[in-house]
Amino acid sequence: MESPGARERRRARPSRSHRPLLCTVLAVVAVAGATAGGTVYVRAGAHPGTAAVASPATSASREGVEPVVESATDYDAVLAAALGSVAVPDGAKVSVAVRDVGSAAGAVYGDAAFDTASIVKVDILAALLLRAQDAGRRLTAQEKTYATAMIEHSDNASASALWDAIGRAEGLDAANARFGLTATSGGEGALWGLTQTTAADQLTLLRQVFGDSGDEGCALSATSRAYLRQLMERIAVGQRWGISAAADGSAWALKNGWLPRSTTGRWDVNSIGRITAGGRTFLVAVLSNGAATQEDGIALVEAAARAAVTALAGAAGG
Repeated sequence: MESPGARERRRARPSRSHRPLLCTVLAVVAVAGATAGGTVYVRAGAHPGTAAVASPATSASREGVEPVVESATDYDAVLAAALGSVAVPDGAKVSVAVRDVGSAAGAVYGDAAFDTASIVKVDILAALLLRAQDAGRRLTAQEKTYATAMIEHSDNASASALWDAIGRAEGLDAANARFGLTATSGGEGALWGLTQTTAADQLTLLRQVFGDSGDEGCALSATSRAYLRQLMERIAVGQRWGISAAADGSAWALKNGWLPRSTTGRWDVNSIGRITAGGRTFLVAVLSNGAATQEDGIALVEAAARAAVTALAGAAGG
């Protein structure tokens, strides 16, 4: 459950109008619909070869000519249909956000908030790098040691040290306001793993880390992004699961999170990052909870990632 304090912090966040434009704003066609798996919000990027819907002014200026109107592809509906074929264990739920970097097509399935578990470690390091940028300094040798252990090996003690260094939830939330995240709230006290987030927000964070072409508006510098990406490309062997299941070969960069909840006995299992499949690059965030075992959660996340990437690649063409 999200705490009242976390909800209050999220309400106090700056509006989306303060997002860095080039790095976090999707060109979207907003359409809302409901599916059996939950509410779906369209975030369809501009698709090459798709005509824009004619405005009343445009129609009026073409006297005697019936305007030709074409609708942009509803990528969220495509994603929802694809995830409908994924077997979700009883008591579990999953949410996915995916973006084809080349075409800028993107989609989100589900808007529920999930515990981050260890995927928040990417956010913690991003916040630390942003603080260092603001101070005009590089990370210290000790900070780099913590960062490497935290990302590559998912070391919790290192994460706790850097969580304190950024000012815990207050520091994370302040950085996220600048990154453009609007539905993420830092965990209470020392509980960084209970930070709440959505798949859509994790996709926004990934765009900060990996960027698109013309990404000068990113809050993170090119040097900071390259450093974080490098660590995500060197994940320890035993943790190379999750969204990497949708990749061709080893062309991926990721961070996974897994957490057994003592209150339910069920597992939070999440995976975020960048993969390459079929010669295309995708940013993918898959969040889940309620699986009976870690293995069940991993299987769900991997199946969802494969379905999402395959569906978006087919819909976006190329």
